[in-house]
Amino acid sequence: MPGEKNLGGAPFGLLGRTLGHSWSREIHARLGSAPYALLELEPEEVAPFVREGAWRGLNVTIPYKRLAAELADVRSPAVERLGVANTLVRGSDGSVLAENTDVLGFAWMLERFCRERLGRDARGALEGRKVLVLGSGGASQAVSDALEHAAGARVVVVSRSGENTYETLAERHADAVLLVNTTPVGMYPNCPASPVDEATLGALGGLRGVLDVVYNPARTGICLAAERLGLPFESGLAMLVAQALYASERFQGRRLDDALVGLIERELSSQTENVVLIGMPGAGKTSCGRRLARALGRPFVDIDEAIAAECGRDAAQIIREDGEDAFRAIETRVTGSYAARSGLVIACGGGVVTRPENRDLLRQNGRVVLLDRPLAELSTEGRPVSQARGVEQVAQERMGLYRAWSDVTVACTGSPAGDAERVCELLGLSGAAG
Repeated sequence: MPGEKNLGGAPFGLLGRTLGHSWSREIHARLGSAPYALLELEPEEVAPFVREGAWRGLNVTIPYKRLAAELADVRSPAVERLGVANTLVRGSDGSVLAENTDVLGFAWMLERFCRERLGRDARGALEGRKVLVLGSGGASQAVSDALEHAAGARVVVVSRSGENTYETLAERHADAVLLVNTTPVGMYPNCPASPVDEATLGALGGLRGVLDVVYNPARTGICLAAERLGLPFESGLAMLVAQALYASERFQGRRLDDALVGLIERELSSQTENVVLIGMPGAGKTSCGRRLARALGRPFVDIDEAIAAECGRDAAQIIREDGEDAFRAIETRVTGSYAARSGLVIACGGGVVTRPENRDLLRQNGRVVLLDRPLAELSTEGRPVSQARGVEQVAQERMGLYRAWSDVTVACTGSPAGDAERVCELLGLSGAAG
């Protein structure tokens, strides 16, 4: 009928009430379930659309997962157990079938994590053993179901109230072998927050790994804490792609190659992770960053330039007038605001490594590249810290930090184009730096 909301002729889509940015359209295009549209409906509009609308396959997100299960004619065992569905399929006879591919997607991620990081399949690693699941919402239900039915784990749900709380984690559950975060704590833009601090995580002596269903940022706060403790970790991008694959199989009525999960996951990471350039003042981060951004078709952000635009004064002037500590506080705030975003090329100021908290800001959503230029080639012009302390002293203070923070090191080639091309090669990014 005229005025009714629909998928605009697309046979597949995502149904919710308020849909922000979603990668579902891109993922389903790669899986073959396209065209795929996003549809926002008010509660009273959902039942008529599900029962009578023109569609073949729907993904359903909050707040309609329980309603989706209720509206279905046929429910999978997981949907029967949980009472919620995130996937609906229109049968050839017009009936509506409900599945919970969140359960299947997490089970896929769990199995790969256990095999690749723990050296055994999920059941071999977790059967009969304690697993902590942080949060008690819908994602927690799906994760707990997968842990119990796919791995035979002994699940303990941790929430803000009740018998098992965050305050009693270390005291009561030091024997847990795996921790899974299903809360939205640490999700963009409120990142890199963590539902559990590093000290508590470190006090769980039996812990062998950490998983997070959040996929933006790429490394959530709890994953970064696990990394510092030397624990295997993974955030939720694989779960997102795997649940889409299982939904797409049902939409299309055919099996898909599981290898697509890893392939699409790598493609998304390559497109969305920031490239972050660090190094000594005068190493060429800005000139390399501009060339690299142009080659990759990405926005470029120079943190010192962003600070000057915001404050009306450049770094040198702020340091002269307010002191270095005041400048570093501004630098951390501005760095955090850009580093939480996706798909950027970011050139940092040389002193970004002097504040330990900046490390997580840069690494949460980015690959960090050290541009290493010989000290004799570094200019001190317009660089008050280098002028005051000398290049050699600054290098002595910072080079160890640059190396510790970076994922790769690029020995400067002598030209911005050469440096940008080398960054592309080391990070496996497509783009011609010439």
